[in-house]
Amino acid sequence: MVVYLDVIWLLNVCFDALLLWLTALMLKRPIVWWRLLAGALIGSMLVVLLFTPAAAIAQHPLSKIGVSVLIVLAAFGFKRPRYLLENMLAFYFATFAVGGGMLAVHYFFAQHWSVRQGLLFMRQPGAGDPISWLFVIVGFPVLWLFSRRRVEAIREKKLRFEHIIDVTVIWDGRTLALRGLIDSGNQLVDPLTKTPVMVVEREKAKGVLPEDLLVCLGSHASLDALPERWMDRLRLIPYRSVGSGPQWMMAIKPDGVMLRYENEWLEVAHGLVALSTEPLSADGEYDCIVHPKMVQTGRNVTAS
Repeated sequence: MVVYLDVIWLLNVCFDALLLWLTALMLKRPIVWWRLLAGALIGSMLVVLLFTPAAAIAQHPLSKIGVSVLIVLAAFGFKRPRYLLENMLAFYFATFAVGGGMLAVHYFFAQHWSVRQGLLFMRQPGAGDPISWLFVIVGFPVLWLFSRRRVEAIREKKLRFEHIIDVTVIWDGRTLALRGLIDSGNQLVDPLTKTPVMVVEREKAKGVLPEDLLVCLGSHASLDALPERWMDRLRLIPYRSVGSGPQWMMAIKPDGVMLRYENEWLEVAHGLVALSTEPLSADGEYDCIVHPKMVQTGRNVTAS
């Protein structure tokens, strides 16, 4: 069997560079191409040592850890021990995710054993197997892209959940428990009093608000039929959506709004509630959109 060391070395350089790139994307590190290439070249030297009398030393776990430290230092530099540790762990995670995925897919489709005349025969492909090399060349970029998309999706979902809080709306002594998304893009306010407006799904408010009030909030009609005490709480809020001109929506002032933010309950003294006829979250992660000013102006409620 013929082993082309230059091909193995070149592939290892490319793979190490891609893994360092994925590590930088995961940790949001600045990407400096010459540093990533330097780290990849250091990592490829370990492969070259495997074909020299120093192969036993190169295969030792301590040698591999030492080379990993050099790779990370070359690619990202050193600021403090924790910074180095985070880079190393992320680099190992990227390596295990992509490499482990390749092994899993390879052995899922490969057939390295057969039964002949009642005997089990095993076949182990060599390092120069052309099918294996083709699988590596094609499979590595695919799994790299898959891992990158998964990391980005996890980061985005984590960011969303960090801004999702528990919300309690009080109306006529009845409470409505919701999951709210703090959205900086929500700038709805009462133009006269500058009171922030929170948008709630209409279906979620059915159990608390009366039906005739729900109908009123969903349209601008039948205002005269409402009781006087409700009329005092109604507000007309102007807003503008993408692709359309100025529009209006009805909002109501509840008895109270409570927000649970950073493990503390906040009481919102001034806030309005508007209803949305469409679901706010496609996967049901939240039921309302909270104005960020409500969080900023909320008063901390003590245990007493």
